Amino acid sequence: MPDAVVITRPRQQAEPLARAVAALGRTPVLLPLLDIAPIADQAGLKAVLDGLDGYALVAFVSPNAVDAALAHVRRWPAGVPIAVVGEGSRAALARHGITEADVAIHCPRDPAHSDSEHLLQALDLARLRGRRVLVVRGESGRELLPDALRAAGAEVETVAAYRRAVPALTPELADALRDLLGRRCDWIVTSSEALRGLVGMVERLDGPSSVAILQQHHLVVPHARIAETARALGFGRITLTGSGDERLLAALQSRA
Repeated sequence: MPDAVVITRPRQQAEPLARAVAALGRTPVLLPLLDIAPIADQAGLKAVLDGLDGYALVAFVSPNAVDAALAHVRRWPAGVPIAVVGEGSRAALARHGITEADVAIHCPRDPAHSDSEHLLQALDLARLRGRRVLVVRGESGRELLPDALRAAGAEVETVAAYRRAVPALTPELADALRDLLGRRCDWIVTSSEALRGLVGMVERLDGPSSVAILQQHHLVVPHARIAETARALGFGRITLTGSGDERLLAALQSRA
């Protein structure tokens, strides 16, 4: 069995998963591959969030979007439904005290496909025609969800709630990567952007030979899109779990 579980999600969301991994008897290693930070000018975000009761639907593209936005929301307005792309975002809502007991929460029906495409299939798009919809996301991101909602006739607004970036390859991070490449590890990867950043950083260590070693490691991923990215990057040992930490943990436990 691999001797470590590398958790690559942003540090703010990694520690609860790390505790759960440790409870399985595995050794968690925190290696955040995306830095998440508030946007520089939050005035526009706060202004939009002050008017939440004017929307027929508010969609959050990630747990980071949930956390960044709800830090400015004292109470969710009654009767305003929410859409999220996966169980991680649903869990983030719960951390802020918002559950389906309080408001309708729309989510992809199949947890193995937690993405915008499958969220759209779960929405009653006809009901949104001519109505205002807010999409809360990072400073950069796919346009698929806003564009599809507009195509369905919704009046869509987008707002950036956070920014993300691959961390700089410091000497300390380089040492940590070399150490992990020399061990047998399971890597939990919850972002295609993070995975591409990881491969880029590893390539800067010792070139293609380092990447070849990384490609032999086992990846545990929650989304089909991340699995596709991993295969395109040359990884062959990939476990697709579906959305939610409990599925990630079950996949790890099955390797015990």
